[in-house]
Amino acid sequence: MIAAIIQARMGASRLPGKVLKKIDSVSLLEFQINRVKKSQNIKDIIVATSTKNEDNLIENLCNKIGIKCFRGSENDVLARYYECAKIYEVDTVIRLTADCPLIDPYVIDSVLENFQSHKIDYASNTVPPKSSKWPDGSDVEIFTFNALKRAHEEATDDDDREHVTFYFWKKPNGFKTFQLDNKYDWSKYRFTVDYIEDFKAIKLIYRELQDRKIFGHIHEIIKILEDRPDIKNLNEKYYFGIGWEK
Repeated sequence: MIAAIIQARMGASRLPGKVLKKIDSVSLLEFQINRVKKSQNIKDIIVATSTKNEDNLIENLCNKIGIKCFRGSENDVLARYYECAKIYEVDTVIRLTADCPLIDPYVIDSVLENFQSHKIDYASNTVPPKSSKWPDGSDVEIFTFNALKRAHEEATDDDDREHVTFYFWKKPNGFKTFQLDNKYDWSKYRFTVDYIEDFKAIKLIYRELQDRKIFGHIHEIIKILEDRPDIKNLNEKYYFGIGWEK
């Protein structure tokens, strides 16, 4: 089964509770889930959070909107993903993070198409970050359950355990990997949510999407940022960095 596993938690150090911050009564996590549902190939969506009491709120939201929720280790996110995928019998894992509410389902499907056609272990658009041509906030990572199982069994470094996919691409561990190229270099743009300025930018982008009556695929969001430098400038000091939210 092909499933999107979205990691989310309330205890983000830079902007606590960000995943449940609301725009027009809809939380960022729910907003993201609604966009992921537009993918043509994802069979299921699972939110993977921690067992901490504060993350009860995330489970409550999932129950309310009919989305599966798995709870595991707060810091060993690799184990959280492995256990989640194993329980739900996921063969192909699409890893998404809740700090990317404007994720584009077209990009998800494009990365997946290349993942399947190249018959590899791991594929992404924004990884490795240094060669990415995609905005920070459009992050998609896809890997097989077998690759996840091997990483879970072999990885011992704390960073590898926390960031889930480091073991696939940061070291020569023998995994077959692929990075989705882009006709344009959009790496200078940012619509992830790590700081309050990011949230303010996302909120204004959302308003523009509503006013323009468009879904908000990447090229449309880029157009908004070009048309509205006031939005782009809100979080400009945080540009050029891929975040690794756990």
